[in-house]
Amino acid sequence: MRWIFRLLAYVLVTAAALILGYDLWRLTDAGSFQMISLGRLWFQLSPESLQLAEPAIARHLHPFLWHPVIATLLLWPAVLVSAVPGGILLLLSRRRRTQIFFR
Repeated sequence: MRWIFRLLAYVLVTAAALILGYDLWRLTDAGSFQMISLGRLWFQLSPESLQLAEPAIARHLHPFLWHPVIATLLLWPAVLVSAVPGGILLLLSRRRRTQIFFR
């Protein structure tokens, strides 16, 4: 079970590194550093799925889940939304060192 969390952590941290690279690449074009929001990144990658996600989540899960929760997450920087859970999963899935005590 630990390897699943570790794999997911590596995917999230790699995605965060790629997003940060994209933000730095945009720095050369714009001249100022602006982190891309999760919603804007999602819209650039797949606008159709973003437009379908709101009614699907509101109708099939719960309307409260979209507007205060997911809409807030979509405004946050994408690199943080990916890096923070990835880092937490890396910490939680690390191997514990065994303590050997000699007498």
